[in-house]
Amino acid sequence: MTKNEIRNIYKQKRLAISASEKNRLEDLVLISFQKLHIEIPPRIMTYAPYEKYNEYDPQLITDYCYFKNPAQWLYYPVMSIADNSMECVRVDDDTLFERNEIGIGEPVNGILSSPKEIDLIILPLLAFDTIGHRIGYGKGYYDKFLKECRPGVIKIGFSFFEAEEKIDDVTALDVPLDYCITPNNIYTF
Repeated sequence: MTKNEIRNIYKQKRLAISASEKNRLEDLVLISFQKLHIEIPPRIMTYAPYEKYNEYDPQLITDYCYFKNPAQWLYYPVMSIADNSMECVRVDDDTLFERNEIGIGEPVNGILSSPKEIDLIILPLLAFDTIGHRIGYGKGYYDKFLKECRPGVIKIGFSFFEAEEKIDDVTALDVPLDYCITPNNIYTF
């Protein structure tokens, strides 16, 4: 199937998940993540969930990472809708968030940072395949951003659903994941 076909299917699948089921699935994903054998690095980029699409909320993951590594710094994306680009901003307990023009929470007073600082990036996704290609919302924000990151940055996704066998229209611009965690599996690519 193509990205657009898969994107449409998974938007509907996610919207069909009730609030209580979403909480249960997020707990199961956390349990799966705790079984992943990686060192929790200090500089982690995460995101605020796109509530319009019932997106996976990585808050439990970042809380766990902080428990494992209290020296952690969190970074969030700030998108430029005009040119489909993205920057990263380091946040702290005093950082304020506001919804951008498409409804995603972004920091408004964090510290603008270089993508090269990031050790691990939690990537939003709608779906992924068995070799690590992810499908986002189709604007390429993260794929462009990942090309600016240092080699070796850990790219991890979290999904309520298992992998698709194959995404037919992957291009050279698509940056694959290193891991994807689901309620029942850890995928390593």
